[in-house]
Amino acid sequence: MLVALAGAGYYVATTVQQRRATAAAPPVEQAAPASASRIDAARLLADVEALSAPAMEGRRTGTPGNQRAQAFILARFRELGVKPAGEGYEQKFSFEHRTKTAKTAYPDATNLVALVPGTARPDDVLLVSAHYDHLGVVNGAVHPGADDNASGVAILLQVAAYVAAHPLRQSVVFVAFDGEEQGLQGAKHFVAHPPIDLKRIRLMVNLDMVSRSDTASIVASGAAFDPTLKDLVNRAAAGRQLKVAFGHDRPPATPGGEADWTHQSDHGPFHDAGVRTLYYGVEDHADYHKPTDTADRIPRPFFSEVAELVLQTLIAADASP
Repeated sequence: MLVALAGAGYYVATTVQQRRATAAAPPVEQAAPASASRIDAARLLADVEALSAPAMEGRRTGTPGNQRAQAFILARFRELGVKPAGEGYEQKFSFEHRTKTAKTAYPDATNLVALVPGTARPDDVLLVSAHYDHLGVVNGAVHPGADDNASGVAILLQVAAYVAAHPLRQSVVFVAFDGEEQGLQGAKHFVAHPPIDLKRIRLMVNLDMVSRSDTASIVASGAAFDPTLKDLVNRAAAGRQLKVAFGHDRPPATPGGEADWTHQSDHGPFHDAGVRTLYYGVEDHADYHKPTDTADRIPRPFFSEVAELVLQTLIAADASP
C-alpha cells in the first residue's frame, strides 16, 4: 500500500443472520461452506514466500529483484493457461518519481496483464488487480513486503487458477501492477493507455495488504460510492470465518478520524476514471513498510479465508445482472 493506514469506526458484519438479511440472491452467488475450499492454501502461502524471499530483494521497481518477481508471475500465468490481454502479457512504461529532495527515473517499469474470456458476456469485464512491487532495500535492509503486497498477488494467482479452470460468464482480466509504491504509477499508466476499453469494466477488485489482521477483519472499501457493493460483499462473506468491515471510502468526518483509502492504492486512478471499484485491505500493522513484513508472520487460516472471500466476490459479481 502507498501510505500508512489509520482509522477506526467502521461497520462490521458480525453474524450470519445479519448477512442473510440482505436481498435474496441466485444460488450461484452464495458462499461455499468454509470447509469446501476452492483455493490451494499451500500454494497460496508458497507464492507469498517466493515473492518475499531474499532473492527478490524487496521487488523495487527497476531492480533485478523486481524483474525476478515479474518472471515468477509470468511463469505462473503461463502455467495456469491464462491468455495475454493484448499482444503480450507485459505493458511497459516509464516514469519519474519526485520527492522533496530527489528525482528518480524509472525507465523500465512493467505491468503484467492476463485474460480469461467470458463464456456468455465476453465483452463485459471483471478486473482483479494487485501490485507486485515493494520498497526494495532501504538503509541496507531488505523490505520483503510479504503482506504488502505479495499477499495480494498470491490471491490474484489463486483466483486466476480457479477462473482458468471454471470460466465465468464475463471475461476476467488480471493485472499485476508495478510502480505502486512510487505513486500508483502502474495503475495510472494502465488507465491512460488501457489495453481494454475501461467502459467494459463492470467491477475492479483491487487487493493490497490482505493477509494479516490483529482483529481477523478484512476491510471492503468502496460502498460509499456504490451501496450495492455492501450487499455483494456480505453475500460473498456469508459462512466465512472472518469479519468484513466497510469504510475508509470517504474523507474523515473529524480531524484524525478514519482515513480515506480511495487514492491509497491502485484502485484510485480507476475510481477517478469512473470505473466501479472495490478495494480489499487490512488495517495497518506493526510490520507495515518494515524489514519484518515477512511471510512467517502471516496467519494461514485468515489468509485462506480472505482468498475464498475474494473468489466468491468475483463469482457473485459475475452472477449479478
